[in-house]
Amino acid sequence: MTDPAAVPRPSAARPLFILAMDQRDSFQRTLFDVSGTPSAEQLARMREAKSLIFTAASRLAGTQPAGSRLGVLVDEQLGADVARQARPAGFELAMPVEVSGSGRLAFEYGDDFGQHIEAFDPDWVKVLVRFNPADPGELQHAQTRTLRQLHDWVTAHQRRWLLELLVPPTREQLTAHEDQALYDEEARPGLTAQVIAGLAAAGVRPDIWKLEGYETTAGARLVLDTVRSASPGSECIVLGRNAPRRQLDHWLDIAAPLPGFAGFAIGRSIWNEPLADFLGGRQDRAGTQDQIAERYGHFIARYAAASSASSASSADRQ
Repeated sequence: MTDPAAVPRPSAARPLFILAMDQRDSFQRTLFDVSGTPSAEQLARMREAKSLIFTAASRLAGTQPAGSRLGVLVDEQLGADVARQARPAGFELAMPVEVSGSGRLAFEYGDDFGQHIEAFDPDWVKVLVRFNPADPGELQHAQTRTLRQLHDWVTAHQRRWLLELLVPPTREQLTAHEDQALYDEEARPGLTAQVIAGLAAAGVRPDIWKLEGYETTAGARLVLDTVRSASPGSECIVLGRNAPRRQLDHWLDIAAPLPGFAGFAIGRSIWNEPLADFLGGRQDRAGTQDQIAERYGHFIARYAAASSASSASSADRQ
């Protein structure tokens, strides 16, 4: 088993830049037009596509800012080959345990999830949950129990884990705030803080909270203050949510200067468009890999620049 102490924990000074490609349900539906159980040929094509993404990302190995680490988040079903290549290529490995595309959290391999974790021995165990304080009480309790089950397992097996928390608006919340953008700015930080506090009180305290980006520094600080008080020792990273580059740049500019943020996990915003063009015959393999590598490198550089600018500003004030 990988020794958790062998790899430094991510922090503001040692950020972790994860390329996320653990999508399964949406990956096969939107890029390959596959519904239901894929055929062997379809599986082979999807696995090859994930290998293409990783080959592109691997170009950046060893080029990241000093002190930072690269990571890849990939699933077993479509990315087992990538998972086996990740660490030798210089990446930390994260792997998911949840059923893909489900509105209610469940483990992909049921009670055997631990055996699959042990088989691949990732540096990070990842779980995604959609959780809103306005959700039905039964759903909140059930998802909290499942998260606590995972927390207890990783603790007993001395593993590290990250919790990807999505707080999608209810219909009423979306109506009250007119659209997604206003909900993100005005309501989501407070709702996210509520969820984190509630889960932490139930004993769910991941090593990393993988969170949607924030439109304002005040919103980000509200969430960080909650993590600091309710889940001490945890760090936060920014997820991509398939946002356009301009929006993601803003989210990274907000997060990177703040102690408590320790990198990002971005996926579709990096590879979805180039891969769609490749699969549609509009771009060759080399050009596709060029674009994926450029986009991944762009977000790493953007985060590093925002963090460095903040450090320089702090030094000037001293």
